[in-house]
Amino acid sequence: MSQRTSILFICMGNICRSPLAEGLFLHKINARRVASRFHVDSAGTGNWHAGERPDPRSLEVAKRRGVALPGRARQATTEDFAQFDHLICMDGVNRRHLIAMGAPEAKIRLLLSYAPECAVTDVPDPYTGDLDGFELVFSLVDRGCDGLLEALAPE
Repeated sequence: MSQRTSILFICMGNICRSPLAEGLFLHKINARRVASRFHVDSAGTGNWHAGERPDPRSLEVAKRRGVALPGRARQATTEDFAQFDHLICMDGVNRRHLIAMGAPEAKIRLLLSYAPECAVTDVPDPYTGDLDGFELVFSLVDRGCDGLLEALAPE
């Protein structure tokens, strides 16, 4: 078997959006029985929440849909830029932060570029809002993950 495709989902603090993307993508690849073809992780461009579990609101919206969020927050590193094939950002701000950190632009894509039917290009940061914002984020991330999976492992 060939080398696994590696994907790093990235947001600001790695407690809201990127853990949802990581958990949803893992859920989808397990359901499709293609998990052995992927290495999946998430990180933030900042280190404010390093070591913490995902935001309780992210955990809640995921749990209601049977999706586990396994990781703990960490900051993206220059080693990640070499290790991962795909650096999938939740928004343009985090894309710019990655580029400033030295990430190769060719590896960076916005998650919603895989969901062209969405009316937005950035997954909004729900951190300062209420649960409704997390519901919206889950929906957007779900669509982006579907498109990403279809691009990397078409049925």
